[in-house]
Amino acid sequence: MMENGDSNTASAAKGRGRFVIAALPLVLFAGLATVFMTQLQSGRDVSEIPSALIGTKAPMLDLIALDGSERPALTTTAISGKLTLVNVFASWCVPCRQEHPMLLELSKDPRVNIVGINYKDRNENALRFLGELGNPYAAIGVDPNGKAAIDWGVYGIPESYLVGPDGTILYKKVGPFDAESFQTQLMPAIEKALGKG
Repeated sequence: MMENGDSNTASAAKGRGRFVIAALPLVLFAGLATVFMTQLQSGRDVSEIPSALIGTKAPMLDLIALDGSERPALTTTAISGKLTLVNVFASWCVPCRQEHPMLLELSKDPRVNIVGINYKDRNENALRFLGELGNPYAAIGVDPNGKAAIDWGVYGIPESYLVGPDGTILYKKVGPFDAESFQTQLMPAIEKALGKG
């Protein structure tokens, strides 16, 4: 038979256990909220995703040409020995349309070679896209199943990689270029690669 004191102790222990279980979600929420607030207040661009490929050799390229584009296939030879912007795009990608005028402008700069990886797109749609907006690419490779994009570590399109003449990835942009990122990120990366930054 349980003594009255033992009964009170058992009830008090049960009450504390219930309180701990009830408070646990609140404590977890407070911890997660602190982590998120710290990230937001850090000043870091939360859309910027670091790439493990920066500073390493670019993956091999051996993609067939976009049929009807009058541009050569995209191979490693097409980017060797040149400062090259590799742009992953598709006709169905709305942000690709938004950044396209900047790629056309950059294609006028003889210091930079621009090539495209056409990602999971239909040939006729890609041709129509380039016919409407213009073709900034010196070479275009077709990536119908996304294998090349996986090799390059693509998270989502558009994505762009600045590759040095020696084949080293120098810079990566996830998402479309806008006027600000074009001027404050890409152009300084190009100038630095050319030894002027």
